[in-house]
Amino acid sequence: MRMTVIGTGYLGATHAACMAELGHEVLGVDVDKSKIEQLAAGKVPFYEPGLPEVLERNLASGRLDFTTDYQRVADFANVHFLGVGTPQQHGSYAADVTYVNAVIDSLVPLLEGDHIIFGKSTVPVGTAQELQKRADALCKEGTTVEIAWNPEFLREGYAVKDTIEPDRIVLGVREGSRADEVAREVYKQSIDSGTPFLVMDLPTAELVKVSANAFLATKISFINAVSEVCEIAGGDVTMLADAIGFDERIGRKFLGAGLGFGGGCLPKDIRAFMARAGELGADQALTFLREVDAINMRRRDRVVELSREILGGVLGRRITVLGAAFKPNSDDVRDSPALAVAGQLSLAGAAVSVYDPEAMGNAAKVFPTLDYAESVDAALEGAELVILATEWQEFRNLDPVHVGELVADKRIIDGRNVLDVAAWQGAGWEMWALGRSL
Repeated sequence: MRMTVIGTGYLGATHAACMAELGHEVLGVDVDKSKIEQLAAGKVPFYEPGLPEVLERNLASGRLDFTTDYQRVADFANVHFLGVGTPQQHGSYAADVTYVNAVIDSLVPLLEGDHIIFGKSTVPVGTAQELQKRADALCKEGTTVEIAWNPEFLREGYAVKDTIEPDRIVLGVREGSRADEVAREVYKQSIDSGTPFLVMDLPTAELVKVSANAFLATKISFINAVSEVCEIAGGDVTMLADAIGFDERIGRKFLGAGLGFGGGCLPKDIRAFMARAGELGADQALTFLREVDAINMRRRDRVVELSREILGGVLGRRITVLGAAFKPNSDDVRDSPALAVAGQLSLAGAAVSVYDPEAMGNAAKVFPTLDYAESVDAALEGAELVILATEWQEFRNLDPVHVGELVADKRIIDGRNVLDVAAWQGAGWEMWALGRSL
């Protein structure tokens, strides 16, 4: 099929490249000229394992191209995917749909014939219906535009696999829609391989992504709340999580106590979900998410306070923070717990050295005053306290004996509960972790 992908950020660039990988002819569009030039040259402007190879392969095949010209988009295809950002509004929890509206305003007046726009962005429930009204008002005579919703479920670090081999495909349509058959053709390879294809009304489809993220955030904050109790009572939250995880109704995934969640999705989405529920008059329904958010933020504060307790104050002390990205296999520092801890310690007067395999360029834009080391060894040199804040495999594999030769004092906070305690303590390290007495 021929299709366009509007917006070439993390979601759009990945979707465009992967749709081409599935054999479709794809044109990506963005108003950011520099981003388009990078993508057209085969360079991914963010870190995502496997994506550069997919991009280069499909540019070379001729199935994938990029442009800033909306007229070219209008002429290229009758199927369009909308994947622009919906950031949190300044001074509010609500999602900002300015960019989503701008796509409709820019594209629809140029269209001729019958078109379908599949929304992939995470939006407040009711957005698709409003976009349909907006599109209907802008259509040329004799032209039809249908808005359908096809939410994304990408995990940073696994986005290529999640696009080509999704665990489910969700489609929201209006009554009498023809988008169902078109989407089945777009995703034929995935559907034929057994991926569930779920067709529902527009509001339900819009609610799926934010509900999934709210549930995951709640699960993470639940185990972190329990970890607070474990710290006081002398329990071990990792053993507790193993024990309750054997219950198939609960499961072990997302029960990793530690610094909590961050990134561009979970924090923003649960706040936008609360805001939209309030607008709809269901403000009491999601009030528990405020505590989910608060628990998550408290974990960052706890690591900073724990650092003070260990060192007797952090002013002038040398602290190494391993990690800047919000999660491993990503260079995304949006709402990153690791970077928040590093920043708070620096503002409190500590001499903070940071190392991350991929995210230091982005981190330096947020906290330019931190010391960004060229290697993990350089970051560790002379440290009085080490904090493992992002669970990169490189950090999990560190040799405690070698690391002990670099630091000034063998003290470490395992902010993700991923290190081999026996190995580190056996090498003479003092260890602390969230929700455990080590």
